[in-house]
Amino acid sequence: MNTSNMLLAAPEFWVLTMACVILIVDLFLGEERRGIIQLLALGTLVFAAIITLRGDYMSDGLRSATAFNGSFIRDPMGDVLKLFSFVVLGLVYVYAKFCLRQFRMFRADFYTLSLFALLGVMLLISANSLVTVYLGLELISLSSYALVAFDRDSPRGSEAAMKYFVLGSMASGMLLYGMSMIYGATGTLDLQLIAQSIQAGGSDQTLLVFGLVFLVVGLAFKLGVVPFHMWIPDVYEGAPVATTLFISSVPKMAAFAMAIRLLQTGLGELHQDWSQMLAILAVLSIVLGNLAAIAQTNIKRMLAYSTISHMGFVLMGLLPGTADGFGAGMFYVIVYSLMSAAAFGMVIMLSARGVEAEKLDDFKGLNQRDSWYAAIMAMVMFSMAGVPVFVGFFAKWLVIKAALDAGLLWLAIVAVVFSVVGAFYYIRVVKLMYFDEPVTEAPIEAPVDFRAAISLNGIMMLGLGIFSSSLIAICMASFGA
Repeated sequence: MNTSNMLLAAPEFWVLTMACVILIVDLFLGEERRGIIQLLALGTLVFAAIITLRGDYMSDGLRSATAFNGSFIRDPMGDVLKLFSFVVLGLVYVYAKFCLRQFRMFRADFYTLSLFALLGVMLLISANSLVTVYLGLELISLSSYALVAFDRDSPRGSEAAMKYFVLGSMASGMLLYGMSMIYGATGTLDLQLIAQSIQAGGSDQTLLVFGLVFLVVGLAFKLGVVPFHMWIPDVYEGAPVATTLFISSVPKMAAFAMAIRLLQTGLGELHQDWSQMLAILAVLSIVLGNLAAIAQTNIKRMLAYSTISHMGFVLMGLLPGTADGFGAGMFYVIVYSLMSAAAFGMVIMLSARGVEAEKLDDFKGLNQRDSWYAAIMAMVMFSMAGVPVFVGFFAKWLVIKAALDAGLLWLAIVAVVFSVVGAFYYIRVVKLMYFDEPVTEAPIEAPVDFRAAISLNGIMMLGLGIFSSSLIAICMASFGA
């Protein structure tokens, strides 16, 4: 525990400290002053971003630096993902405050649990050892289980949390079993030393491949891809919408980083084996996710199946095993997190008087009630559908190109076909907003900060599409492309 180690992990130490501070401060605040908690949480994100941007390790011309005996790494990929995690979580906090107040659940627990989950996200993004990977993953998982059961009086929430806990525990066990096999074959927990051991030869190849299978199972569960997707629809529907907003966005960036650290950094020499597994997971997710979403009448379940499809697209970026493919996958997961935050933000905005707007019918006639927010939701839906000009189109284009680079023409064709199929259920929402009669004439009410955040979030879908080259360049540069 020396100064250099502390400086490299300074953002993580800051988030940990502030999560504990918020937990204590809440003891001295009454209900009417609890807004201070949100300000402290937002301030935590701002200062964490400032500390991350400093990047002192880059001053010596290094692209990366390790700490704590090589178990923790700072590099451009990690810094970019952390910064966007702060941005998305900032949006979550603005949306969640309005939601939690409506449903009389405005407690500090949400902020402390989400900050501990963020700490897990940051550890997972910077993991350079199997131990750090597992530590980060469990910190995210345990916090998420509690967040899903955040509404103590909701039977649906309790059921969803139990399902999530049981299935998540099984996935964690499989991941740990795979890690033990990798350790047994290579004799080390350090991801870079694992890569060197495999490259040098002499490791038990059969044991390595079996370990890889279990690692991919654990990874697939965290991403929520078929056939390890069964928890997503029930958890998204049963959890409070503020929790669904969180778990649908920020942890996805950590899961992507986990895939890069494990598969590329540690097991890059087994690319031929894991790329075949990911290709199968990707095509199953894209097909099943889009087909199942069409049949949904609950928008939270529709977006849940949509998530499964989008994670299939993220996996396509990993298939070539190249810097360009990883950059495409990173661009996609960042864009998806922003899109998901905006979509669930709109669900929160339409919720009123303690009733969630979780039915598609709740979006009927939104244009007649408020044309601006109908336009925001339309931009989000068009982006998710991959309509040109919007940022979602460029995200899909890049990962499809990555699949073509990997020689997987059949997968690229499947992705294009089911992108068209998937456009149906997104455009259906637009049709409901613009061509159906509203089920209520009640005005849409939301605080100024919520309106500003959702407007900015929606405009990003168009702005990042028109000016996508800058973000794409940042993602590519993170991998040296």
